Amino acid sequence: MKRHSAPHRSQRVADQIQRDLAELIPREVRDPRAVLVTVKSVEVTPDYAHAKVYVSSLLEDGQGAVDALNEASALLHAHLFKRLHIHTVPHLKFVLDQSGERGLELSQLIDQANAVRAKE
Repeated sequence: MKRHSAPHRSQRVADQIQRDLAELIPREVRDPRAVLVTVKSVEVTPDYAHAKVYVSSLLEDGQGAVDALNEASALLHAHLFKRLHIHTVPHLKFVLDQSGERGLELSQLIDQANAVRAKE
C-alpha cells in the first residue's frame, strides 16, 4: 500500500516558509512598522498557491505591522522563490495572530471567576 505524503509535505513547506520569513523579514523589510514581528504560523493551501502567515507584533499597532508586511509581500515572495525548491511558491497574505491576547483575556476571566468563588 502506497503512503501519501502530501499532508506531511504541506506541513514541511509551511514550516520552511515560517523559518525563512523569520529570517527575511528583519533583514529585508525596511518599513519601521514591521519591526519586532514574530511569525507564529503558516497555513499553505493544498495547491501551494497561497499561504496565510500569522504574525504578532510587540508594537502597539499590530495591524500596522500586518499592513507593512502585506505591502512587502511581493519582495518576500521573490526571496522565498530563490530559497524554496518547489514548483509553486505561494503568494503571501499576512494576518494578525491574536491568540496570545485572547488567551490572556480568558486567563484573566478564569482568575476573576476563581476569586469570586473563593469569596463565597
